[in-house]
Amino acid sequence: MIATDVRMLVDLARDKSSHGRSSLVTAIGDLMEDSGRILTLQEKALMNDILKKLIQDVARPIRKALAEKLSLSPNAPQEIVNLLANDEFDIASPVLLKSDLLTDEDLVEIVRHRTLSHRLAIAMRRSVSTLVSDALVGTASVDVIKALLENHGAQIGDATMTYLVQQSESVDEFQEPLLRRKDLPTDLSKKMYVWVSAALRQYIIEHYPVDKTELDLTVAKVAEDIAAHDGDNSSRAEDAAMALAEQLAKRSELTADMLVKTLRRGEIALFEAMLAQMIGLRPQVARKLIYEDGGEGLVIGCRACNINRTDFTALFLMLQRARPGDLANNPYQLSRSMEMFDRLKPDTARKVVERWKINPFFLKSIRRLENHPQK
Repeated sequence: MIATDVRMLVDLARDKSSHGRSSLVTAIGDLMEDSGRILTLQEKALMNDILKKLIQDVARPIRKALAEKLSLSPNAPQEIVNLLANDEFDIASPVLLKSDLLTDEDLVEIVRHRTLSHRLAIAMRRSVSTLVSDALVGTASVDVIKALLENHGAQIGDATMTYLVQQSESVDEFQEPLLRRKDLPTDLSKKMYVWVSAALRQYIIEHYPVDKTELDLTVAKVAEDIAAHDGDNSSRAEDAAMALAEQLAKRSELTADMLVKTLRRGEIALFEAMLAQMIGLRPQVARKLIYEDGGEGLVIGCRACNINRTDFTALFLMLQRARPGDLANNPYQLSRSMEMFDRLKPDTARKVVERWKINPFFLKSIRRLENHPQK
């Protein structure tokens, strides 16, 4: 450290007030965060010693700010990072999510002894070792395991993967994230399609008036076709959903009511496939339409396939709640979309959809329609 840094720390150390201690911790955090500054081993040891003595005495906002600063710092003392990682979750979260200084042993201890929120953050780290994954699975928390499976930077050992596949027969939440994993062995994915298909069959029978014999033939064929395909695991769930949606459409059993109930149940891949089938678009284009921020794409798609106002409102609100931040509670978006829904004629919507089939960059078509409303 340069002389001015030393003098500053000495002056702050002499101030025994609460404010002085907070200022000292903040100053040390700033020095450690500075990646352009090279600290000697002696300087690091000194700062580590000061922080250990003061960290529990300073206010929560100071500890929280320190955790944010040190979460990406290569100069941070490992012991201090570990202390912060074990703190209350709002303080610990940046360190749990981002710090590379936490060892597997540190993380396993946190998984075993801290809260559900701590475990969820660890499950969402950029990379997770098999050792830590095993500890997370050992918590038996559905939410934690689902977050781990959705993290494609997480390494999952063969024995643990086999166990989770077995669990997915009774835990529906594991099925889709497992099938999306690129490291899911083909033999395990084929085993899964037996009970995934059975679960879809049961759900459809419970909710819709369909012919059971025809449905059994359809589901069996879907499972057989998908299990025989040894492609990328990340596309298998979409393939299964699209195949089922196609079969339902052929028998004229795809309805707006089925669409709403499927989304309400959380069957996202199946909902996307059904709406794509009803509109007549490729799945990739339909997904852009569904999740486009302004909601215009969903309006046009629903009008094009004659979905009524009530069902459209239900779909819009469920999808809006899934949006991040302020978009999730924006009443203007709903009123604007309802106004467009009422204004737009189904024939015009179908013409826009035909343009999308040729050119998936559909926003220009939407904006043009908005700027020239129907009389």
